[in-house]
Amino acid sequence: MQIEIEGVSLEALRMLSHPDQDALLSFARPVSFTMGSATVLAEFNKDGSELIVNLAHIDGGGEGVLLILWKAVRGYATERGYRSIRWNVHALTCARPNPRLQRLLRTHGFDEVDDPSYGPIFSRTIQLSVTA
Repeated sequence: MQIEIEGVSLEALRMLSHPDQDALLSFARPVSFTMGSATVLAEFNKDGSELIVNLAHIDGGGEGVLLILWKAVRGYATERGYRSIRWNVHALTCARPNPRLQRLLRTHGFDEVDDPSYGPIFSRTIQLSVTA
């Protein structure tokens, strides 16, 4: 199954220039996009050599959208030389918490934390290999 973001394949998105890719992420502003059958509300930020991804809401999906998003963001961050990605998933305080999503996050090494800015969230920092 081919997953697309806003009707554009991941391969086509990778072919865009770096400035065009960065513009799509709307750094420091919430962005909503469709990915497969899911609608995702997220915010992307930079803190030095760390890329921060706040996933506020995912509606729909089920075809592995989250795992594909993780892989796409990892490729983006690695290509640009980020040293880490911090994922903040707001799956504890949403209107209808999804127990399946919470189990998936725990299985993938996410911890429940009480973040000073966001309150209770799932969070995980992934260190990336830096090639010289």
